Amino acid sequence: MNNKVLLVLVDGMRADSVAACGNPAFQKYFEEGAHSYSARTTFPPVTLPAHMSLFHSVKTERHGVWTNTFVPQNHPITGLFETIDAAKKRSAVFYSWQQMRDIWAPRNSVSFSWMMNLHNYWKTMNIDIPETKACKEHIAEFAPDFVWLYLGMVDEYGHGWGWMSPEYLECVRTAGNCIMDIVSALPPEYSVIVTADHGGHERNHGDNIPEDMTIPVTCHGPMFEKGKVLNDVSIIDIAPTIAEILGIDPDPEWEGSSLIRN
Repeated sequence: MNNKVLLVLVDGMRADSVAACGNPAFQKYFEEGAHSYSARTTFPPVTLPAHMSLFHSVKTERHGVWTNTFVPQNHPITGLFETIDAAKKRSAVFYSWQQMRDIWAPRNSVSFSWMMNLHNYWKTMNIDIPETKACKEHIAEFAPDFVWLYLGMVDEYGHGWGWMSPEYLECVRTAGNCIMDIVSALPPEYSVIVTADHGGHERNHGDNIPEDMTIPVTCHGPMFEKGKVLNDVSIIDIAPTIAEILGIDPDPEWEGSSLIRN
């Protein structure tokens, strides 16, 4: 079987919101995988630095992106998308925040890209829902080797109403429904990783405190022990994990470790 991966990242999803959001099916799915409620993101716990660390498997001081404004790497590190492309495998991305386009370079390292600008729509609709639908349909038709689905609404609700507020938790519940919808239709060759880039407190994030730095991670697939509690998990471990599932070598400069070996 040709192993493939779906990575779902819910922007701003605090680890404790998985249980608190009132979505028992999502919580059950989360805990049925090899999982952690105490994984760590990079510092600062901000969206673009965290994603750079996830996809390049290094901490912020290595990739040099400290804010949500992208700057070119002084010492470029090959990222996950370029590694997948070099292995002649196909990737697809579904996202709703324009800055994400700077994560992959060169631009043609991604086979398919779908973007709907979150900031134009989030007050009138939950665009995680049509985004998930588009991702689900693309997988059914094209079955790319690696798919990244970025769900951005939860972070907007954290900033708008406060982390762990009723409105925020309702948005996490909807994100959980989106995840359950797409995983229920996945072909059997897909493993699934669900995580977040950072947490939050009050109406912000970016501090070196547990509420901001702690993220949830769950991994499903034949290479993972069901229900296992993962220890000492970092966001920089995700790219090496995906590479191992896909059967490709991680870049030698990556610093994370595959969660398959946790």
